[in-house]
Amino acid sequence: MSAMSDLRSATWTQHQLLEKRLDIKSRFTELGAYRAHLEKMWGFCAPLEQWLGRCFHGGALPDYDRRRKVPLLTRDLIALGAKSGSVPSLPCCRTQPDGDDPAAAFGCCYVLEGATLGGRTLLPLVQSRMGLSAERGAAFLASYGEDVAVMWRGFGEALEAWCHVPDRRMRARQAAVDTFASLDRWLCGKSS
Repeated sequence: MSAMSDLRSATWTQHQLLEKRLDIKSRFTELGAYRAHLEKMWGFCAPLEQWLGRCFHGGALPDYDRRRKVPLLTRDLIALGAKSGSVPSLPCCRTQPDGDDPAAAFGCCYVLEGATLGGRTLLPLVQSRMGLSAERGAAFLASYGEDVAVMWRGFGEALEAWCHVPDRRMRARQAAVDTFASLDRWLCGKSS
């Protein structure tokens, strides 16, 4: 089994439960709920991306800086009316892994990269319901634009290269499970 398949299998149930609990298609019917969701995602991603940046410093995921979601979320929030100076003071999730383990970082990043794929399916929804676009209010959902498949494939290749040994794969798996649990608590009302 590939490392990617292992992470998918380990998090499948959590992923399905989170999607059901979030009920994004119902939640994204009005701008206020959409903006509140982006604020929560910013609060989740901001501290996690700082940690990931420290973990991937050795080249395990060479294009990590291009994968950061906080700049896109910040741009969206400003387009939706937030003052640029207020975004950094949004509440942040305090649950993130300890240490600087690239294998664990791959597990966490798997959850964020998966959200990027999910965002592509939600983009047409916010475009039609709220008139938003990748240029105005939905950059996070559009993330890599036409490069989403290329970026996912590149992530998978880096994951396989780093997590080809059982110990690393186990740490990536545990981090992915923990990240999904933390994201669920953060987005569904129980702050971490």
